[in-house]
Amino acid sequence: MRKWGPLVAVCLGTFMLLLDVSIVIVALPDMAGSLGASLSDLQWVIDIYALALAALLLGAGAAADVTGRRRMYVAGTGFFAAASLACGLATGPSMLIAMRTLQGVGGAGMLATTLSLLGAAYQGRDRSFALGIWGAVSGAAAALGPILGGALTQALDWRWIFFVNLPVSVAAIWLTLRTVSESRSPAGRRVDWAGTVVFAVFAGALTFAVVRAGEDGWGSFRTVATLAVAALALAAFVVVERRAAQPLLDLSLLRRPSFVVIMAGAMAFNAAAFGVFPYLSIWLQTLLGMSPVKAGLALMPLAGAAFVVAAVGGRLLHGVERRYLIGGGLLLIGGGTLGQAVLGAGSDWTALLAGLTVAGFGVGLVSPALGGAALASVPAHSAGMAGGAVNTARQLGYALGVAVFGTVLTSRMTDDLDGSARAAHALAGGGAATLRPGIPDHVLHTAFASGLDAALLAAGAVAILAGFAVLLFLRTPAPVAAAQAGPVLQPAAPVARP
Repeated sequence: MRKWGPLVAVCLGTFMLLLDVSIVIVALPDMAGSLGASLSDLQWVIDIYALALAALLLGAGAAADVTGRRRMYVAGTGFFAAASLACGLATGPSMLIAMRTLQGVGGAGMLATTLSLLGAAYQGRDRSFALGIWGAVSGAAAALGPILGGALTQALDWRWIFFVNLPVSVAAIWLTLRTVSESRSPAGRRVDWAGTVVFAVFAGALTFAVVRAGEDGWGSFRTVATLAVAALALAAFVVVERRAAQPLLDLSLLRRPSFVVIMAGAMAFNAAAFGVFPYLSIWLQTLLGMSPVKAGLALMPLAGAAFVVAAVGGRLLHGVERRYLIGGGLLLIGGGTLGQAVLGAGSDWTALLAGLTVAGFGVGLVSPALGGAALASVPAHSAGMAGGAVNTARQLGYALGVAVFGTVLTSRMTDDLDGSARAAHALAGGGAATLRPGIPDHVLHTAFASGLDAALLAAGAVAILAGFAVLLFLRTPAPVAAAQAGPVLQPAAPVARP
């Protein structure tokens, strides 16, 4: 226990943290019915967690270096557990969204310290073994999220997808305090709190604007004003980072084309691969009548294919340039996503099977390669910053993907429902039962399938454009050289959670 206790403690927290990205997806229809949540409420239940992770990850890592990584991990886990309890006790969508925000705050403290704790606890072969187990646990969490979420929702209640975090958190904290030693970075490190705040404002305002555009329109005052706030926050972030002695992000890295294209590829990856998943889950349950467990199983081909490719491809593709792995993987994701855009009024879950599997192959190629490519694109002294930045980009991409593709979905559905935006948002939010007395069932099926096709086409286009950009502009050393730079904070993608 003394030797492997740190690994178990970190893996427990990692499993729980990443599970909560995907576990909510299959429970969305039950949440909507229980809390009276609208489509935008459901979008925020998903997005706010990823946004909090994206906004606070770099700042939490810097704070952990100063205050102590074990202390940050324990505090983050405790905060995450308390927020999970509050999520399970939520009495309305606003409370649930607020508590999901706090979950993300705690999760950022955990995620920012996982690999640094393992790096301090193990050396040599033990470190390689520990990192391998950590990676496997990360992938398992992403894959099991929809199934576990469906099982808990169906057997008990959607609130148990949050309550299940409590015993896991207690075990993780107990093991951490008992087996993990404290570690810090050398003295003199400062936390760029100003950069953290303005980046959080930018990310939140941009996502809010996209979500609201689906209901208010892109030309509405609220949408335009929020986009203006996002632009001002981004400008403020640039100013703050230029003046900071120890910035969250060294802006000189943005003069490196390879680093920029990796960040863009990371955003496109999470957006295109997982941004439509919430709406597929709602379609499977509210239009096709599938149970939460069956809906989770229907989305599993992507997770299964990604897990197999990532596990087997690590050895077989070790010498392949990362631009081919990332660019080719994004093209597979794009092709698989376009292959799902064949839905009609009479389609069932089998129409998704081939496309999900092909996209899963792409996910299995891209996810393990992104971190190493980010490290290889920057100087060695910026490796930690690059690792945090690529994961920030992934979480932000997921949040924006859910928002953007939701807007595309409802826009197409509005056209198919005789211009009724209200009916479109109700249908996309799981309210098919409330619309059926006034709208024929075949019309609802046609509208939802048409909206999903539009969203899937948009997601596929994003992945394909990003794939070609990576193939054209990414130039990094061979994988072996990048691997020598050390491990990177690389949590598994939200597979099948979304």
